Amino acid sequence: MSKKLFIGSLSYDVTDMDLEDLFKQHGEVLSAKVIMDRDTGRSRGFGFVEMSSDDSIQAAIDALNGVDVKGRPINVSIAREKTEGGGGFRNSGGGGGFKKRRY
Repeated sequence: MSKKLFIGSLSYDVTDMDLEDLFKQHGEVLSAKVIMDRDTGRSRGFGFVEMSSDDSIQAAIDALNGVDVKGRPINVSIAREKTEGGGGFRNSGGGGGFKKRRY
């Protein structure tokens, strides 16, 4: 089992420290990071928490998934590995260009 959790649906007020404090109740937290928008500096509404053991990961999921944190119920799940290419607009390999019209 992965030792990294994805935390979604975060309030924009949640900080790295808030995440760490919330998750350390369920085991040793190695890192806690709210992802910030590089252009605005504002939270993107999700983050990641890395924990020391599979038992603490499962305990955190069981205890915190759906719990209200600063006015929003959070989603807690095992983080998926980043895929090669990353997708997104720049790497989508299509779209944008001209369409041929049929007359």
